Amino acid sequence: METIILAGGFGTRLQSVVNHVAKSMALINNRPFLEYQLDYLISQGTDKVVLAVGYKYESIQDHFGDHYRSVDISYSVEKEPLGTGGGIRLAFWKIDGPRALVLNGDSLFRLDYPALQDQHLKRKADVTLALRRMENTGRYGRVLLNRNHRIIQFAEKNESAGPGLINGGVYIIEKTFLMEPCYRGKFSLEKDCFERCYGNSKMYGFPSDGYFLDIGIPEDYEKAQHEFAQFEG
Repeated sequence: METIILAGGFGTRLQSVVNHVAKSMALINNRPFLEYQLDYLISQGTDKVVLAVGYKYESIQDHFGDHYRSVDISYSVEKEPLGTGGGIRLAFWKIDGPRALVLNGDSLFRLDYPALQDQHLKRKADVTLALRRMENTGRYGRVLLNRNHRIIQFAEKNESAGPGLINGGVYIIEKTFLMEPCYRGKFSLEKDCFERCYGNSKMYGFPSDGYFLDIGIPEDYEKAQHEFAQFEG
């Protein structure tokens, strides 16, 4: 399974606690966050990772080089910010196969990645999004599905949104989907791609109750210091 990790974020909301390295290198119990992602990917069968990097990427490259445990690592370096979509599209040039598992570099979502891929292949999907059930979706917005798990709406963030499914930042994406001419340059995967194209594309959801934590704000970064202890060793 080939994987792209979007690891070029600025970490604007974490500047008060992490300001000297890329966000994906923020230390959790004295280990970079990215190591936890890679450890779980290895347990799920990944053997090749492309890191889509930009801001302070040298800290990532110096730490990992071209290998981490059993995983081969290569780097797709943005010379200027391309947004989440543009960064992933650029990284796809380093993917050999027709599709890739794609992860946001600031959240850990521990679900069954082979099962996610199996559903994607069975549905002949363009994109499959891993979705996390939450009691309060207000911070994230929510994703609505029909009975066949096809995505029918992306709802905006709303403080009183209540329970539902959120975008968990883990996807299976067909290479041809992002190689359309309309996706050149800088663009947002979520806003310019998913939210605009779900009606005309084969875009499905894969609900999961697996462990999920987004370290993008200081409160959850501190929460990770305690909760990630269960993933050591």
